[in-house]
Amino acid sequence: MHPSAHTMTRGYSEAVTAGVRVNVESMYLRRHSKPEENHYIFIYVVKISNESEKTVQLLDRHWVITDAYGQAEEIQGPGVIGETPRLAPGQSHTYHSFCPLPTSFGTMSGHYGMMDSIGDRFKVEVGLFNLIVPEAVN
Repeated sequence: MHPSAHTMTRGYSEAVTAGVRVNVESMYLRRHSKPEENHYIFIYVVKISNESEKTVQLLDRHWVITDAYGQAEEIQGPGVIGETPRLAPGQSHTYHSFCPLPTSFGTMSGHYGMMDSIGDRFKVEVGLFNLIVPEAVN
């Protein structure tokens, strides 16, 4: 069985750092995009799962968004969509956000700044995932 065109146009990544798993899936939002104005909107859904033995809290985020021309933009700030979720062992947190892009494909990657229950800070990797307009895939 080969993947359908539908799944091939989604971006996906998974990374595990210090017992914290981050899954991301992205999708093109056609109805909010204006290709004729080089304005493409993508949604991405992130699931952060605490598979460690300690309670952890997400403090901040750092994204690198790269368009098809290799132009990179860095975005950093506190929390995710205004939240700093605290996850006990076995808990997960899911949220979604949007990314505008001036090209029909690009990539996102980054990391979250976290703190464990003892107060130690660490970074959790977000693996690189694609932002792809279905028609851009040949």
